[in-house]
Amino acid sequence: MVKVTGYNVRESHPHLFAAAVAAAILVAPTGQAVAAEVESLPSIGISLVDPLLNRVPDAITGNPAVENVVPGTGLAGRLLRLPENRGLRLGGLWLADTNVLLSGGSQPGKWSWNSALIIGANVDAEKLLAWKSASFGVQFLQFDGQDTNGQAGSVQGYNSLPGPKPRDRSELYQLWYRQALFDEKLIFRIGKIVPTYDFNNVARPVPTHEEGLDIPAVTGLLYTPVFVNPTLLGAIGGYYNSVYGFTLTLAPTRNTYLNYGTYDGNVTRGVQTGLTGPHFNGYYFNILEMGVDWVAARKYPGEFAIGGWYQTGLLRGSARVSEHGTGGFYLFGGQRIWSRSPVPVPADSNEKMVIPIAQDRHHASISMFLQFGVNDSDTLPVKDYFGLGLTGFGLVPLRPDDSVGVGMAESWLNPHLFKRPSELMFQGYYQAHLYAGAFFQPAISYIPTPGASPSVGSAVAVTFRFTLLF
Repeated sequence: MVKVTGYNVRESHPHLFAAAVAAAILVAPTGQAVAAEVESLPSIGISLVDPLLNRVPDAITGNPAVENVVPGTGLAGRLLRLPENRGLRLGGLWLADTNVLLSGGSQPGKWSWNSALIIGANVDAEKLLAWKSASFGVQFLQFDGQDTNGQAGSVQGYNSLPGPKPRDRSELYQLWYRQALFDEKLIFRIGKIVPTYDFNNVARPVPTHEEGLDIPAVTGLLYTPVFVNPTLLGAIGGYYNSVYGFTLTLAPTRNTYLNYGTYDGNVTRGVQTGLTGPHFNGYYFNILEMGVDWVAARKYPGEFAIGGWYQTGLLRGSARVSEHGTGGFYLFGGQRIWSRSPVPVPADSNEKMVIPIAQDRHHASISMFLQFGVNDSDTLPVKDYFGLGLTGFGLVPLRPDDSVGVGMAESWLNPHLFKRPSELMFQGYYQAHLYAGAFFQPAISYIPTPGASPSVGSAVAVTFRFTLLF
């Protein structure tokens, strides 16, 4: 599930992104690279790269385009000698994949290809302008792809990269202002944003106050349900249909939070909000979430969150079904269930190391996650959802930054829209860290009951994804 939004850059403001970056370059001299966001962000809303802005993460989600507020590692800015010590950062990510439908689905034997590029500039206004706890961000997205999920007959989506038409798009993905108040206890972000970063985000890392205990990415699964709970499909803005709106975070303690957001709700009308400006026509999406994280037995971090949402306006499904407003409830959680601390590597009889000394730092762990969602809608595609998965980090000798995982997702479909009652999906993957910000990830997906139609047979698909953070 990948989502983005904004004015069409080519048609509306073709110089906006370039002007923002150029203005930032002119304001300050060159300098050494440091973090682009303040370190004291509370656990909620911290993206994969927020606490690790100047180094490559140990593991990444299957689709960083969906999960990261701050894209990439900032390498692009450092190569251009942008002074990060003055609060300027330029980064990005590129994802490309090849998919083949081995059997079943709507088009057995079909191949497809997808590519997503995001480039983002961030300004820490406290460092640059002495504007305390303020920051700004702008991102551009280019997507070119095919109907990968439709070929398999999947409603949930076994590949999170392609979304609705048009599947060749250039967008202003994000443009926001973020302000923290009262020692980071109250934070708001306003502008063109991606709500799925802050809400129902089971894939985001579980941060702790001790880096060695962090869960770098709860899962690297590629399928859409880990990024957007299927009961919210067609309602919440996200990748690649970002929306204009407002997010408010209250963080009374370092491990609890309360999030509220209100956004343009025209996604539910089928509007490609990523390609248009804001709408003020009575369609609004409101969402509230509260959560907590912890560390059990001083080495098993975990998190849990619950949320509710409500969509306003006249909603239409099939020709004969409509409703005035709808809402739903969801929950998710993640927990490390096994951990191996780094230990000295034994030497052989000749006092030589059996494996490289670097293996001394090799952590290994296994984490699990679960999801649940339900809504009362007669017009959205999914009524109820349940999902779970397991992820292993550093389990392969001499491969401390690799991860492996499996997941299951089952959605009960809207009987007004589909004849098949539910869609069940399984996926497994291995994510290999190649070098610096480069990752390669093969995955296999099995969909016993594709939701598009009862006549569509069980689908088996293989995906090969390459990810580059820069």
